[in-house]
Amino acid sequence: QVQLVESGGGLVQAGGSLRLSCAASGRTFSNYFMGWFRQATGKEREFVAAVSWSGASTYYADSVKGRFTVSRDNAKNTVYLQMSSLKPEDTAVYYCAARRGSADYIQGNNYAYWGQGTQVTISS
Repeated sequence: QVQLVESGGGLVQAGGSLRLSCAASGRTFSNYFMGWFRQATGKEREFVAAVSWSGASTYYADSVKGRFTVSRDNAKNTVYLQMSSLKPEDTAVYYCAARRGSADYIQGNNYAYWGQGTQVTISS
């Protein structure tokens, strides 16, 4: 079992930045491929970014590429999502998720563990 707790959400103006954190506990963190997803009100959950077990490989949705950076610190059992040049359309609840494998990493159903989410609101 892996427990995930997100933090760092909030309200910022368009063009601003936020850094989300996701702290993991329960199992060896470095054994898990980590993803970030988001869900806006009235919309389906969508993939945002993912990072491999060592942090050497990262993956992004086209909508955030060049603006968001995903990273992890296995010594601190934490994965991060640095968000810059934020837009109102980035407003959503952001979730981190963990899984063992990496196939079809954009599919949320392939992740076994989820955090409770953190709200990110971008004002125009």
